[in-house]
Amino acid sequence: MMMNQKFSFSQILGRKADVTRILLSVVFIALVFIPLIRMFINIDSDSLHKVMASPTFSTVIANSLTATAIATILTLIIAYLLAVSIERTNIRFKSVFGIIFVLPMLIPSISNGMGLIILFGNNGIITKLFGLSASIYGLHGIVLGSILYAFPVAYLMFSDIMRYEDSSPYEAARVLGIPKFRQFTSITLPYLRKPLISAIFATFTLIITDYGVPLMVGGKYLTVPVIMYQEVIGQLNFGKGAVYGCLLLVPAVAAFIIDLANKDKGNSSFISKQFEPVGGTVRNVISYTYCSVVSIFTILTLTSFIILAFASDYPNNISFTFNNVINTLNLRANEYLINSIIIALLVSVIGIAAAFMTAYMSARMKSKTSRFLHLSAITSAAIPGIVLGLSYVLVFHGSVVYGTIAILVMVNLVHFIASPYLMMYNSLSKINENLEGVGHTLGISRGRMIMDVFIPQCKGTMFEMFSYFFVNCMMTISAVSFLASTANKPVSLMINQFEAQMQLECAAVVSLAILAVNIIIKVTVAVMKKTR
Repeated sequence: MMMNQKFSFSQILGRKADVTRILLSVVFIALVFIPLIRMFINIDSDSLHKVMASPTFSTVIANSLTATAIATILTLIIAYLLAVSIERTNIRFKSVFGIIFVLPMLIPSISNGMGLIILFGNNGIITKLFGLSASIYGLHGIVLGSILYAFPVAYLMFSDIMRYEDSSPYEAARVLGIPKFRQFTSITLPYLRKPLISAIFATFTLIITDYGVPLMVGGKYLTVPVIMYQEVIGQLNFGKGAVYGCLLLVPAVAAFIIDLANKDKGNSSFISKQFEPVGGTVRNVISYTYCSVVSIFTILTLTSFIILAFASDYPNNISFTFNNVINTLNLRANEYLINSIIIALLVSVIGIAAAFMTAYMSARMKSKTSRFLHLSAITSAAIPGIVLGLSYVLVFHGSVVYGTIAILVMVNLVHFIASPYLMMYNSLSKINENLEGVGHTLGISRGRMIMDVFIPQCKGTMFEMFSYFFVNCMMTISAVSFLASTANKPVSLMINQFEAQMQLECAAVVSLAILAVNIIIKVTVAVMKKTR
């Protein structure tokens, strides 16, 4: 009798969990697909005809594909060689190099483009110093800015892959006298095949959907995101903007599906022996030189903000002054910075709670609906921020949340939740799967197990999730550019405003402020992870 009661109770608990998973899935789908469907509905025949018949239509698509393809290939090569230099050699100052390499991730992409203008523009520091005549504007400017913006992401992916690669096959190959090139083609490339596909599509999607770099250094070389931005912000033409938004969805969704299928087929490899970094004078000199060149270029871009932000009259007079900072504050930058920090904090706190609950339901309470919830939680990763922002305008325009901080929190939460969710999903999946059963046997409730066991075990991951949400919310432009008003505007959008008004000094001050806040968060999270 008692066994039947327990069985009935377990069935009821399982059904409640299934209902919860389905409700969570519906929420995710509603927040992603309903806005997208609304955007599709907004496309009328007139807008479609105007876009397709435009003489620049095919040119813009060709421009986007060309710039993205070149930048993706170069980014992957640069990032791979950096990862090899850090993970496969015994050079010193690896942590310093690693910190420098990820700094471009802490500022908006448009700031990276602005840094190139300060360095290589018509009145750029390097342009004037060396008497260069070539212009930074155009295809090569977009490619260079995109590399600067995207290589940190690719570097982190390659570095993580190499850190867990098994060295045993290479040792066996050396014993057998197999040449280095043959080892690379027969061992390294097959190992990298699946991760490389993920890196390719992650980098490609990041670059092709970005409008910050092309807007700043593209000049007359227009890309699809720039045209979409101009149609919606400049001309309030939501129909044509929706058409271009659908175009951007194609490569992003294709990349997401291919990457998802690629991961599903992959099996985690067993590491019998980790790589020991190898020395050698020539190898180390090459690695030092390469890492130093990339670091110098990265630091130069960031240093250019400091020069411009505190120059009296750039480029005529670069003597130190605080006037640019004061002018920026007088234009309400401090209020908008507070807006950004409030939005970032709200998204981080709500996002951690939502991602943890979703990951626990899908990773620790397996059922037929778990896979559906998992896929629902990561669908937003396939939607470019600029597309998501436009779709939210069309859905929420005229509602109570439109024009408030609430809608900015909502769009950022949906835009960024996929990666933190996957972080927590992977962490929870590694914890002993029998813990809940043992807890139930000892009379410990599931809630108590979560509070006393799972949350303490996953604190490190939670810190990383907080950092991811906060940093991305501070620097995002694409997802919020169509939704912000003068009352709730994040500070990152002031960079567009100042650039359009030719107030580059104020734009540099804002970029430095975003970088400073993000560095403080990164350092704080690193300290808390070490002391936990």
